Amino acid sequence: MNQITPETASAPAPLTGITVLELGAFMAAPFGAMQLADLGADVIKIEPPVTGEPVRSTGDRIEGHSAAFMMLNRNKRSVAVDLKSEDGKRVLRELIEHADVLIENFRPGALTRLGFGYDEVRRWNPALVYVSGSGWGQDGPLAAKPGLDIMAQARGGLMSVTGTNDGEIVKIGVPVCDLVCGLYIALATMAALKARDVTGEGQFVDTCLYEAGVSLTIWEAARFFTSGEAGTPSGTAHQASAPYQAFRTADGWVTLGAVTPKTWKGACDVFGLERLVDDPRFADAATRYVHREELATIIEDLTRGRTTDDLVDALDDAGVPCAPILRTDQVYREEHLNQRGFFWDAAHPQIGAVRQIGSPMRLSSTPTVRRNAGPVLGADTRDVLAAAGFTTDDIDRMVAEGVVGASTDF
Repeated sequence: MNQITPETASAPAPLTGITVLELGAFMAAPFGAMQLADLGADVIKIEPPVTGEPVRSTGDRIEGHSAAFMMLNRNKRSVAVDLKSEDGKRVLRELIEHADVLIENFRPGALTRLGFGYDEVRRWNPALVYVSGSGWGQDGPLAAKPGLDIMAQARGGLMSVTGTNDGEIVKIGVPVCDLVCGLYIALATMAALKARDVTGEGQFVDTCLYEAGVSLTIWEAARFFTSGEAGTPSGTAHQASAPYQAFRTADGWVTLGAVTPKTWKGACDVFGLERLVDDPRFADAATRYVHREELATIIEDLTRGRTTDDLVDALDDAGVPCAPILRTDQVYREEHLNQRGFFWDAAHPQIGAVRQIGSPMRLSSTPTVRRNAGPVLGADTRDVLAAAGFTTDDIDRMVAEGVVGASTDF
């Protein structure tokens, strides 16, 4: 199928016409709102003047700008507002009255104390979808605690099943609870918008890092609900089938999954282990799992003598799912992703082109949009406030008083 681009699309992006206010910091809310922006929503990021949200000062930089910020906040607009001032609150109220969605990830109760809790804002805009992402949820004994990704991974059991039995405790290499919570934010937002099409009413959505992480423990929960046993670390191996893991090669690593009769036979043929096909210890994926350590030793004794490329080619030819383990610098140069146009350059007014990770959502008629990199702080303050009905004099006064910030005024 020929790749459809925003320029060749037959219809507007799916969420064109939806206005989203994002009061987010770090990852969960910004990542969730980014999905909506990629799908065409007008996402207006509300930030404090002068400093902006914390990711602006975090991580690797390009000409003084955070590279991570410019990815997490692509396709968005920035409005800088001091929400502790009365005029700033008036600005936010005006924006809320005309918005479809509000996404926030402050600690529970923070926006309520500012006068922008759901029970308050629904009186101004009954159709508003109000989405809260927090560490632990809006209620329950943990609700008031601060919660970051590593705490959600820890309390959610993910760190207890990551790594190896004889190794130190490790966390998953990416902030998975933050990111999955962000995906749930986007999914729930679209569900609530669909429900609004029927009822005409908005609703409140409660998402959290903790439950987002626990929701991923499918195999571990199945074991506990069946036998009462806790999950344990298994390195790269699968929780219930074998062989399904990484093996050392002469020059690196290869992963493979030979858990069906066909792929198991294919793997045995590649490794010259035809004798194991009829071995009762390895008769099916379940029995191979019971004897997985013995089997892994047999296989790795053979993979260590061959290069990764040789093994991938041989396993591919035999129809056995496999892949090399790549470093991230190899991933971003990888031929398959680049041929599919996964990475793209977003425009930034001060830097020029800023490289982006693409969206995995490939819609055939209404593709995701590819517009700007994460905006300069306050770049859109004047335009957004003018569209909301504020006069030029009113905006100028608020800029002079530090209530709002516009990029040309910093």
